Amino acid sequence: MEARCKVCVTGASGYIASLLINKLLAKGYTVHATLRDLKDESKVGLLKSFPQSQDKLVLFQADIYNSVDFEPAIKGCEFVFHVATPLIHEPASQFKDITEASLAGSESIAMYCKKAGTVKRLIYTGSVVSASPRRVDGIGFNDVMDETCWTPLNDSLAYLYHDAYLKDYIYSKTVTEKYMLSCGNNENGGRLEVVTLLCGAVGGDTLQSFTPGSVAICISHITENAMGRKSLQFVQEFLGKIPLAHVDDVCEAHIFCMESTSSINGRFLCASSYVSLKEIANHYVLHYPEFTVNQEYADGPKKDMKWGSTKLCDKGFVYKYDAKMILDDCVKCTRRMGDL
Repeated sequence: MEARCKVCVTGASGYIASLLINKLLAKGYTVHATLRDLKDESKVGLLKSFPQSQDKLVLFQADIYNSVDFEPAIKGCEFVFHVATPLIHEPASQFKDITEASLAGSESIAMYCKKAGTVKRLIYTGSVVSASPRRVDGIGFNDVMDETCWTPLNDSLAYLYHDAYLKDYIYSKTVTEKYMLSCGNNENGGRLEVVTLLCGAVGGDTLQSFTPGSVAICISHITENAMGRKSLQFVQEFLGKIPLAHVDDVCEAHIFCMESTSSINGRFLCASSYVSLKEIANHYVLHYPEFTVNQEYADGPKKDMKWGSTKLCDKGFVYKYDAKMILDDCVKCTRRMGDL
């Protein structure tokens, strides 16, 4: 199948997408990869440095804010990985915020998948922030965090938002995921299968030339990254604990969902560990005594939240990295970049 199969990956230069493309090329797939700007030599150069890229990689310029660009990249593909997501709003655009832009881009991508007539499965890279186990009234948590949890998009959680960026991101990922799942319903036209993978805080090494933002957040206990520590604190307050996922496991989960020979659709939480701020702090205290661990945000949640998701593993997927391995690889990555 690999030798003749074309796949599309949006947001190709990102932390997850770049490693995913490298893995797909290594397996023999032809990859249509989209970038916002084909004149950006740093991003183009990274992708063209991958083995097999000369014969198996085709680059396309496409932007969520101009979603008609995605049609040529999707044409002829059997599988589409929609990884791209807007993070900073472009105020000069026709959209009022990143939620509107993300939704419009996803609507176009889903439409082009159906129009192509060749796409069997659309895999959307979601985020655990769309699956908060907090109750609809914002007071307290449900008993477990699993795929039945949906973040309440009302004012009950407004007190948790540290700034408008967090609120915009959460709304964007939640609204977009709900739309993507609706595209897999038979009554909405066609046999397109849709999978949403809700990734936890992603750590590990990188193919990029800088420390990814999510890695910097994961090691913020031992750096002066106050914003990173606030982000971790927010995730714990929002989700009960912090779901961790290694970038290698995340990419393998995407490929697993693509290569599944049986029908697969719906949402899947993707994280191998569910830990507290205190557990992360204790790991660094125990294994990295050369660093001073910031204890400011190291208090654990008052409720012992449980991780109730087994859907991905029930399908046969196996995680290779636990919390210790994820955090250790974050330290290695940041040291290699000279940021620690």
